[in-house]
Amino acid sequence: MSAHEGYLLAMVLALFAGILSGIPAMLAIAGVPLVMAVIGSFTGVFDLGFLSFFPARVYGVMSNPLLMAVPLFVLMGVLLEKSRLAESMLDVLGRMLGGSPRGMGLSVLVFSAIIAASTGIVGATVVMLVLIALPTMRQAGVPKSLSAGIICASGTLGQIIPPSILLVLLGDQIGNTYLEAQQKAGNFAPDPVSVGDLFAGALLPGLMLVGLYGLYIFVRLRPTARGVIAPATKRPVRRREILSSFAPPLLLILSVLGSILGGIATTTEAAGLGAVGALMLAGYRSGVAGTGRVLVLAAVAAAFALMALRLFSDSRTEATGLAIFAAGLALMLVLGVIVAGARLWASGTLQTAVGDTVRISGMVFGIVVAASMLALVFRGFGGDELVTQAMAAVPGGTWGALAMVLLVVFLLGFILEAVEIIYIVVPLLGPPILGGDISPVWFGLLLAMNLQTSFLTPPFGFALFYFRSTAPRDITTGDIYRGVAPFVALQLLGLGLLIAFPALATWLPRLVFGP
Repeated sequence: MSAHEGYLLAMVLALFAGILSGIPAMLAIAGVPLVMAVIGSFTGVFDLGFLSFFPARVYGVMSNPLLMAVPLFVLMGVLLEKSRLAESMLDVLGRMLGGSPRGMGLSVLVFSAIIAASTGIVGATVVMLVLIALPTMRQAGVPKSLSAGIICASGTLGQIIPPSILLVLLGDQIGNTYLEAQQKAGNFAPDPVSVGDLFAGALLPGLMLVGLYGLYIFVRLRPTARGVIAPATKRPVRRREILSSFAPPLLLILSVLGSILGGIATTTEAAGLGAVGALMLAGYRSGVAGTGRVLVLAAVAAAFALMALRLFSDSRTEATGLAIFAAGLALMLVLGVIVAGARLWASGTLQTAVGDTVRISGMVFGIVVAASMLALVFRGFGGDELVTQAMAAVPGGTWGALAMVLLVVFLLGFILEAVEIIYIVVPLLGPPILGGDISPVWFGLLLAMNLQTSFLTPPFGFALFYFRSTAPRDITTGDIYRGVAPFVALQLLGLGLLIAFPALATWLPRLVFGP
């Protein structure tokens, strides 16, 4: 073993030890490589000149317009969580499906798929499901271990169903790594990979995963109730209830995704649209009355009108009247946002939402910056060349290397969080694969579905932590592990189907954006 290999091995072992010790992941990911770089410089193995590139890397992260979408999507999710649509949606779904064990299990799954696409925040979704869905499921007769499995697995759907924060981060890393790998392989004009490509590619795999979950719940649970059905589930469902519960979040999701897939807005612009829409929805639900309610509704209509103008107007023609009309719509939108924001500020909701957004976004960007230090030191020790050589030596060529990367990601999911894995694995192990002919969209979605298991795999699955911290004490840790095990198997089955049928990930992006 050479000195460079010895330092790399020591750095990897120290990195895992630091993360498992309980210190903040950001400090471990940045601190361990820095210490190893300083030690290596004294023995002549590492050139500290590599660290002079770190400020430029940090500036590149902070000035990346794509990553601006992360806090906006987080704010959108937090505001939707606090708009209290969840309770009414689940109540309506439960009554529509009869309130039986099978009906309640499927209700929670469908509800989670919708709310996951709205929020994309695992912790918030799981805690919300424990508080509002777990008592109803147990009352309907769903076994406690299966209830735990349904809630934990359903709560992670926001990682694969767009718009997803994980897909934004993955798209940023896949796009940069693919461009660098292709140029190194001699292709100086590769087709760029965008977050929109991943969003489009994730739709079918996400729906497939929901279908696998639903089939398991349908087979596992009986159609008749074994528990006591709550009187609320016996009330008839009115059309107005369905519209008021489901139309707002679905319209918001369709607006965000449609603006990206339709070429109306970039990912960051669509994230801003989602944040503004969630702000108005939360303000409307918080009790805006009178003229304020009319202004908020008018602002929503103005937002849709502006999207239509952006889609159908021809920017090459001069239309003063159209410009004045658009300015009037924009003013109406601003007034609606001000009214909704003032209402949320008065109730204290906006302050809490902004605080949660800053905390979550700070955690994400802290890991992103720390991972830049790790990647820099890793390359300074010659790790990129060692990885390329190791990949080339794996039996099976590109497919063998792909299998090894997926296995490494799956194993890392037992001890690391998804964001950490993205910014450690993709820059270090991705170039040998992305330098070939493999579709970067397909590769990115394989990683996304694999990363989703990291929220469910013990001992450090974050969905399990969130459930355990909120659930009643009579549901043991063993119950939780037994409940999530079948869903982990279903995720691996979905991953196998995606490997066997790459068109699940590549067909829709080609249809929407072209070859």
